[in-house]
Amino acid sequence: MMWEKTTIGKHCTVTSSKRFHLSDRSDSGIPFYCSKEIIQKVNGQEITDCDYIKVEAYEEVKKKFGVPECGDLLITTRGTYGIPYLYNAEDKFYFADGNLTWLKEFDDQLNAEFLYYWILSYEGQKKIDAIAKGTAQKAVPIALIKDIELSIPDVETQKKITNILKSYDDLIANNHKQIKLLEESAQRLYKEWFIDLRFPGHENVTIVNGVPEGWKQYYLSEIVGYEIGGGWGEESVTEKCDNPAYVIRGTDLYGITHGVISEVPYRFHATSNLKSRQLIDGDIIFEVSGGSKTEGVARTALIRNTILQFLREPIMCASFCKLVRAKEKIHSQLLFDTFQYMRAFGKTGEYDKKSASSIVNYRWKDFLAQETILIPTDKLLLKYNTLSENMYQLILSKSVEIEKAKEARDRLLPKLMSGEIEV
Repeated sequence: MMWEKTTIGKHCTVTSSKRFHLSDRSDSGIPFYCSKEIIQKVNGQEITDCDYIKVEAYEEVKKKFGVPECGDLLITTRGTYGIPYLYNAEDKFYFADGNLTWLKEFDDQLNAEFLYYWILSYEGQKKIDAIAKGTAQKAVPIALIKDIELSIPDVETQKKITNILKSYDDLIANNHKQIKLLEESAQRLYKEWFIDLRFPGHENVTIVNGVPEGWKQYYLSEIVGYEIGGGWGEESVTEKCDNPAYVIRGTDLYGITHGVISEVPYRFHATSNLKSRQLIDGDIIFEVSGGSKTEGVARTALIRNTILQFLREPIMCASFCKLVRAKEKIHSQLLFDTFQYMRAFGKTGEYDKKSASSIVNYRWKDFLAQETILIPTDKLLLKYNTLSENMYQLILSKSVEIEKAKEARDRLLPKLMSGEIEV
């Protein structure tokens, strides 16, 4: 089969957004994204922290210049560049000039989805990297994107190739949706039992000072049996650091449960450091430093054998996190769910201590000493654990499925894009 050599700019309009002034920004309205938000969307992450533009400003630019439509392609072109995103029917956002390049008005010889996958391929990434300019923070000029060369088959073959690759992305998207539903169900379960106190048999239980009969309220410090700060190790083997282990950072905690597991750094550590920090089934990672102007810390992840078996090597958390281990393993799931609920509803934020540089240093000791957790009767705790652990294990299984689907797609990608595999 003959593939035609061509350029991107020959088959679509390559442009950017209309620049918005600060006066057009608002606290609500139409989401206004930079590269960071696009990368979050690509990873299936819900965007809870972004800028907005006034609805009136959006409608005005839509009328005069147009806005992205379903099937348009956006490429991050500043900082982390070369990440493609296909604008879909559910999207409604605008974007920052200079952060993203907008490809629209594709002709009938180049399929936008085919170009999306070509950009994801090794060849596409290599060609984008070759035109990046700058030192401290590289950027990809619009003018040079137009001239990027690629080889394309006929449009029907392009569609067949994208359908194969899209089947993996559809599986990934479906797993992301199921993870979100499971997370919402887990949060509802916790709230129903431990906040609203509508646990099984609650009708026949006396509540005294907010504590059901037979339940006990403990300070977190009484439930946590072991806690230690993480480490970072070395990038390569040294005389003292020769023990390999993955290091989970605060930025990796979301990915543990959302199919971005393989990006966890792999480093080398001293024997004593790894021994005291190696994560085991039931351990919780708690972020105690980092954050930003708008987002505090206290992100968490519960380590289960599913993750340990997937990574196949020892795991520890990074320096800005804590390894938290319950005195009794039976309390691990409930302790994790309590952390999750407290963060979701702003309780953990009361212990944020922001520095002048906006870095958050968590008041960890105060948090453990002042906050409490309700522990139900043994019978109810076992019932709760069965329900909550099953949901969390499903979340982790879906996360691993996402990783495996991405790996399978990425193995096929270069072979399909080069014509090595005919369709």
